[in-house]
Amino acid sequence: MKKTILLVSLFLSSLSMAAQENKEEGFTFTTIKENPITSVKNQNRSSTCWSFSGLGFLESELLRMGKGEYDLSEMYVVHHTMNDRARNYVRLHGESSFSPGGSFYDVIYCLKNYGLVPQSAMPGIMYGDSLPVHNELDGVAAGYVNAIAKSNSKKLSPVWRKGLSAIYDTYLGELPETFTYEGKEYTPQTFAQSLGLNPDDYVSLTSYTHHPFYSQFSLEIQDNWRNALSYNLPLDEFMAVMDNAVNKGYTFAWGSDVSEQGFTRDGIAVMPDAAKATELSGSDMARWTGMTPADKRKELTSRPMPEMEITQEMRQEAYDNWETTDDHGMVIYGIAKDQNGKEYYMMKNSWGTNSKYKGLWYVSKPFVAYKTMNIIVNKNAIPKDIAKKLGIK
Repeated sequence: MKKTILLVSLFLSSLSMAAQENKEEGFTFTTIKENPITSVKNQNRSSTCWSFSGLGFLESELLRMGKGEYDLSEMYVVHHTMNDRARNYVRLHGESSFSPGGSFYDVIYCLKNYGLVPQSAMPGIMYGDSLPVHNELDGVAAGYVNAIAKSNSKKLSPVWRKGLSAIYDTYLGELPETFTYEGKEYTPQTFAQSLGLNPDDYVSLTSYTHHPFYSQFSLEIQDNWRNALSYNLPLDEFMAVMDNAVNKGYTFAWGSDVSEQGFTRDGIAVMPDAAKATELSGSDMARWTGMTPADKRKELTSRPMPEMEITQEMRQEAYDNWETTDDHGMVIYGIAKDQNGKEYYMMKNSWGTNSKYKGLWYVSKPFVAYKTMNIIVNKNAIPKDIAKKLGIK
């Protein structure tokens, strides 16, 4: 009997230990605050995250405003933006940047100057695919624009712009002048007006020390070719704006470097502290030191681990040394915590739904503090004391 009791006790103990080990493996998230978003889209093989995320943010704003769910045309914005960018590139004789990337401000600029259209009015795919594939388009457009911008002509022909527009018309479709949506006829401008979005409500914020805090400056990145201004905040206030926005029911467009090892394709983005993680290895030190870099990365992002403590100085150094680059645009819409109580932002990506969390990511606050390039947020989501320092009314 005693032997049986002992065996049962050992069995139950082993089950308890196994359950504990399983609990510690992987991430378990609990939502703290979640704001409504539209469905996850797929930019596929196109460098148009800025349009997908910028419009995804505006679609979330429409949900917040009680306007209902919209699916806005990304390629309408891309068509206008690339035509404008090409003209700027030619005007500067090719001494600027012409690439298929862009900024959140390009979306706001389009809203303000060209209006918007629903996806049904301009699907933006004229080449037989179901998802964007822009390799050929980007190559053709770049070749054409460079031929114009870097020619030896003393005077440009009056038709080069028509040739450029024809390229984008061929691949993305012509820009609609009028269209019918839910039984009503619109122009892009009247459709934008019907949405009730005020472009002047949206501001860009960042946090760097090479410009004075509480001032505005043009972020020195290639895709900020319109020289849009961002308000500059100390890091702690920058993060406070993000927390306040989510907690007050707002989403925001998030531009970040996603080339870090801690940004996985499985819906996790963290800034693991390898040194502290190594210390925790204890008796597994030999196994840890024998791992390949790829195995170490997998280990450091497999479950909650110690993360780096991010400072303003670290942010600046990474930006100045090109360790933080302008990679990707996304939408942050919520806050969650893991099984240890650590908080993460909930993020909507534009890489489709073939991932662990169906196109959604959990991004740790250290990652956001370190790698955020800028955000676009409704000015009403900024805490009043911070808005006052920035002179925002």
